[in-house]
Amino acid sequence: MSQVYILTLSCPDRLGLVHAVSGFLLERGGNIEEAAQYNDADTGLFFMRVQFSCGQLTFDELSLQLQQMAEPLKMQWSLHAKAQLMRTVIMVSKEGHCLNDLLFRWKSGLLPLDIRAIVSNHREFYQLAASYNVPFHHIPVTAATKPQAEAKQFEIIQAEGAELVVLARYMQVLSDDLCKKLSGKAINIHHSFLPSFKGAKPYYQAHDRGVKLVGATAHYVTADLDEGPIIEQDVARVDHSKTVEDFTNQGRDTESQVLARAVKWHSEHRVLLNGHKTVIFK
Repeated sequence: MSQVYILTLSCPDRLGLVHAVSGFLLERGGNIEEAAQYNDADTGLFFMRVQFSCGQLTFDELSLQLQQMAEPLKMQWSLHAKAQLMRTVIMVSKEGHCLNDLLFRWKSGLLPLDIRAIVSNHREFYQLAASYNVPFHHIPVTAATKPQAEAKQFEIIQAEGAELVVLARYMQVLSDDLCKKLSGKAINIHHSFLPSFKGAKPYYQAHDRGVKLVGATAHYVTADLDEGPIIEQDVARVDHSKTVEDFTNQGRDTESQVLARAVKWHSEHRVLLNGHKTVIFK
């Protein structure tokens, strides 16, 4: 019986890479259902995502033979079974709009996730988690207890085998150590304004300055606060007639949509890291 797989790869660009990949799959009875590639002239790197069906080899057999093909081409690659839902842990604080949106999309079959747990430094959303039958872990965080709290958080992430951690308005700065442990598999959402407003109540600051756009940015978590590789961004227009509450509501809607798109693309293995940037095969 054929299984559907997703292969993603990057390597130094050279002639014949598409032929090498498609020929490899053809020789093993693979049928390509979807393919996209990108050549980055600035870095000299080649990126590719291929979705294909194959019934002749098992996942392990494919992986072993892919490794043999990839080594001489200096390929970094990943192979995933499309049917395998991505094990996910969501972290949240007191603002629940992104959490609520992700849970609804997940239960509606719009996100290929297996949400294993919700972790929060507050108790606000334990009932919401229970309504979706997702385990809820309350781990308070103070300056004095942050190392112990992060150790508990990471223990949960490991115990659930999480391949993705979503910071759905989790309002604690992660330590450099935890950022490194979650490198490439933690996505954060934050407001992004032109001009930028940092600190408490950013929508109040934006309203006070009379901005015309509110927006949001979803990015991978790094030790550089809010400066990780960007996955998705969007903006919405506002004007002088809008109240602070209007700004806040519009901002929350935009944050929810941007984060949902970023999580969807990541969980479908459509995002490849390219240094400080991303390549996204939508």
